[in-house]
Amino acid sequence: MNHRSGLPHSSHWGAFSVLVKEQELEILPHPRDPAPSVLLGNIPAAVSHRARIARPMIRRGWLERGPGADERRGCDEFVAVSWDEAFERLAGELRRVYDRHGPRAVFGGSYGWASAGRFHDAQHQLHRFLNLSGGYARSVNSYSSGAASVILPHIIGPQAAIAGNNVSWAEMVAESALVLAFGGMALKNGDVGGGGTSQHIARDSLTAARRRGVEFHLIGPIRDDLPDTVDAVWHPIRPGTDVALMLGLAHTLVAKGMHHRAFLDRYCVGWEKFAAYLLGRDDGQPKDAAWAAAICGISADDIVALARRCAGRRTLVTCSQSLQRADHGEQPVWMAVVLAAMLGQIGLPGGGFAYALGSTSNTGKPPLAVPLPTLPTGRNSVADFIPVARIADMLLHPGEALDYDGQRLTYPDIRLVYCAGGNPFHHH
Repeated sequence: MNHRSGLPHSSHWGAFSVLVKEQELEILPHPRDPAPSVLLGNIPAAVSHRARIARPMIRRGWLERGPGADERRGCDEFVAVSWDEAFERLAGELRRVYDRHGPRAVFGGSYGWASAGRFHDAQHQLHRFLNLSGGYARSVNSYSSGAASVILPHIIGPQAAIAGNNVSWAEMVAESALVLAFGGMALKNGDVGGGGTSQHIARDSLTAARRRGVEFHLIGPIRDDLPDTVDAVWHPIRPGTDVALMLGLAHTLVAKGMHHRAFLDRYCVGWEKFAAYLLGRDDGQPKDAAWAAAICGISADDIVALARRCAGRRTLVTCSQSLQRADHGEQPVWMAVVLAAMLGQIGLPGGGFAYALGSTSNTGKPPLAVPLPTLPTGRNSVADFIPVARIADMLLHPGEALDYDGQRLTYPDIRLVYCAGGNPFHHH
């Protein structure tokens, strides 16, 4: 606890203590946090901000006419009601939908993030409640890493396990010689951690790595996605063309005999098939540096030079979550792994591939020896689910089919969406 007396607390953006002075809050960052997030400064204002909803609110049309859309939906006013009335109406509407349409008609829309606590986590509380009520249709994956979490298990393993056992900041500081950062490692992203965070170590780790002589290359359209302290070489790529650059680098490695064929033969499957595409044997178009330059906007000479610098030294290829938040977002994650495999350093300290290093505060730290306990949610009797970003499609096209990860799914016919700790509209 801070040397000044206060109530200890934690949040997605850091640990802190709270002092209360005549109804005013003062936030004291944890003294062992080397780089406390500026987001902590928003907490006092949020408590009494005019945008905070202090009482249950019900849309007037629904309050007066009951469930169902009317001409005022979307522009109607909301009316404050007592907690007792809110509980009664909510319980009645849940029972009506469960009785009339069944649990498949209820969508448990909580995405979490309201609290970093284990017990007060809105997602676990809601899903536990809905399971006890009969079940619910759910979502899978996340907006943060929806494409990566689907493709990575087909390549190297589950996304959560990969992120939890990433090349660490400490390894990078001690062992890396060159960091090839696709999408960068913006310090602002490292302010936040999904289950709460304590120490923000990205800034000091990057600075220490540079002080030791690590060479940084930033691949991205925004120059400050790596801090100035690392003196990164900036390659201002066209947004959405990272795979073309990776292919150009890969082709150069093969053309110059710099790829690690022994690693590919021993640890990888499918190299010959990929090489046929890379070298143009399949389609007549070699994916060389000149081809890549025309697409990504980085010169062919720079691509060749960068490939040479990556080969023969301890190189860490990192891929930020931003790259996979796009159409065909699986491809840059997949190709980054391929590029790291071609360099032959996956599994070596400070080398290989790191997913989302710097994208959250907790990535790059040692995994917990014992997982934190969570509130059990029980068993869900409903099998229906959707990828989280398909909520609009689900509401617009009930009963229609969709393809997901090799499966053929059907959108459920949803009659009630229950959200807690966030809502799908601001996430979407």
